[in-house]
Amino acid sequence: MDTIPAAVTTAAPELKAKHAAMWAMGDYPAVAREVIPALGPRLVDAVGVAAGERVLDIAAGDGNASIPAAERGASVVASDLTPALLEAGRAKSAGAGLDITWQAADAEALPFDDGAFDVAISCVGLMFAPFHAPVAAELTRVVRRGGRIGLIAWTTEGFIGQMFAAMKPFAPPPPEGAQPPVLWGDEEHVRELLRERVELRLAREQLDVSAFASGAAFRDFFKATYGPTIAAYRAIAEQPERVAELDAALAELGDRHLEDGLMRWEYLLTTGTVR
Repeated sequence: MDTIPAAVTTAAPELKAKHAAMWAMGDYPAVAREVIPALGPRLVDAVGVAAGERVLDIAAGDGNASIPAAERGASVVASDLTPALLEAGRAKSAGAGLDITWQAADAEALPFDDGAFDVAISCVGLMFAPFHAPVAAELTRVVRRGGRIGLIAWTTEGFIGQMFAAMKPFAPPPPEGAQPPVLWGDEEHVRELLRERVELRLAREQLDVSAFASGAAFRDFFKATYGPTIAAYRAIAEQPERVAELDAALAELGDRHLEDGLMRWEYLLTTGTVR
């Protein structure tokens, strides 16, 4: 299995290090495996990945979209900022007998040539890079003319967007100038970022989540596995009354969205052809 040396990050390396460390907290592969496993295959299907195509998965995590793309016979490079997730993905793909290249890379400064890929995808991944304009520029730069992009991002109005809103008063402040991740789930924002380079198709869809029996079960799972939630709790760890407030807010959010054992989490599916 091929491994390429990590790319050198030239902008705000201390911020990148903090970001990578946050996603190494907990157990994000458990989130991908137990809560959102349908998203990767949905994205690969929506963008029409085919055998023999060169595919880049940006902010790939442990391969939620990379693995189904490789299963179609594509030549896949799975990139991520977090070494722990790359290692998890490398083990996962090796166990499945898939030849995927796992590479450390920054979505804001990708270490690939112009037009190097037929397809670039990201499944609730690149949305978390703090500065959207360079991400959009890099996303389109590395795809050949006539190639395709495919993105899945949580919306502001959907469950995960509401979760981030609930956590915001408790979480560490974002870096200066950073844009909220859920803006990648806003149609107008995506059009503003990409319409000059991509013929876009946008659709809101819902993910059915049946992993949780109660709002408290959702909260406890995310407290243990999901980097941004863990970071929010660590920021208030010495304030038990604040911890209790966040506990109550997340459990209430989960209960409010749970109906007959099912939650529906909204996301924006962006696909398009690079001009």
